[in-house]
Amino acid sequence: REIKMRKLDSTKVRPLKSEQFLRIEDHDFALRPGFGGSPIPVGIDVQVESIDSISEVDMDFTMTLYLRHYWKDERLSFRSNRNKSMTFDGRLIKKIWVPDVFFVHSKRSFIHDTTVENVMLRVYPDGNVLFSLRITVSAMCFMDFSRFPLDTQNCSLELESYAYNEDDLMLYWKHGNKSLRTDEHISLSQFFIEEFSASSGLAFYSSTGWYNRLFINFALRRHIFFFVLQSYFPAMLMVMLSWVSFWIDRRAVPARVSLGITTVLTMSTIMTGVSASMPQVSYIKAVDVYLWISFLFVFLSVIEYAAVNYLTTIEERKQLKKRGKASGMYSIDAVQAMAFDGCFRDTDVDVDLTAFSDRCEENDTRARAASVSNVDTTRIKRKRSLKGNVGRIILQNNHVIDTYSRIIFPSVYIVFNFFYWGLYI
Repeated sequence: REIKMRKLDSTKVRPLKSEQFLRIEDHDFALRPGFGGSPIPVGIDVQVESIDSISEVDMDFTMTLYLRHYWKDERLSFRSNRNKSMTFDGRLIKKIWVPDVFFVHSKRSFIHDTTVENVMLRVYPDGNVLFSLRITVSAMCFMDFSRFPLDTQNCSLELESYAYNEDDLMLYWKHGNKSLRTDEHISLSQFFIEEFSASSGLAFYSSTGWYNRLFINFALRRHIFFFVLQSYFPAMLMVMLSWVSFWIDRRAVPARVSLGITTVLTMSTIMTGVSASMPQVSYIKAVDVYLWISFLFVFLSVIEYAAVNYLTTIEERKQLKKRGKASGMYSIDAVQAMAFDGCFRDTDVDVDLTAFSDRCEENDTRARAASVSNVDTTRIKRKRSLKGNVGRIILQNNHVIDTYSRIIFPSVYIVFNFFYWGLYI
């Protein structure tokens, strides 16, 4: 009974080794197919699965792709009544000859090995071979940041045989321009992929000769909206905020100085943040031009008030000398009082301490003679006159430089923006 069950068990069949079909032991696969004759043609096609990352700091990109090789090796031909191919995994690769294609300018690469090594070998009865790999490679991309962040980067992944020059191996795209295919769902956070293209060429090495080289070219256009929100828009706001000081009274020193210093420091922070995320290149980028010009506008607004304050001081000193109100060390003019407390004092008001006692006596006499009703009436009149003269006081105390700055600064900045965006877009 046990013997009958063993005979009926179809899973217990003697395994057939691939060497019995391919006759691997009968040939020396250390040599390329057709050794000593014409170069062996090796077709290539690539399917790009994803572009994982693009680094401006390291100037490289990472790509995951399916790399397929096509060639013919008559030593692997076999008889087949149904003309069907045989498929093998990576264990047979070490026993036969395969093209030694590598990635030029690659920094690191690896073949995926989960759950097993992602390698496939398919052999046809006539000796044609398909060799497929799933690879992730990080390669260099020589980027030009002169127009950053309004730039378009052209990168390429280059394939070449390491040992065999054009006399032994000829690399070519298997299906021409259709040899390069991409996944429809490829997308990047900061870039828009404009095109993928395949091309070929030759590379010369002085010690070994000419080699066939294949190129996977792709163009990347950067999304500008992120940088508008993070860099350009804050810079515009800081420049416009610095113009607020032109409408503040020229005697309000703490207000205008603190506003100018705050905008300057904020612009410095924005410039530092942009530079930290970029490579240290030796040329000027487009974003540097915009930020530095914006910084210059903010800095000039501070210098503008320094000029206004200096000229105001000179004018008031000349007026005091003409009126003969300088009374020595006990006289405090409006400019000195403003420097102490930052409050507005009209130039017509002067504090003379030598005549302070006489004024006090007169005021005491008038105060005793005045009634309560007259005091209330005087207070009401002062409030009304103050409200009616606020606008006139502000206009009278605006320097001519502030008046011109309100027009010149915004006009020049608008012209600069039109010129900048028209040049780089």
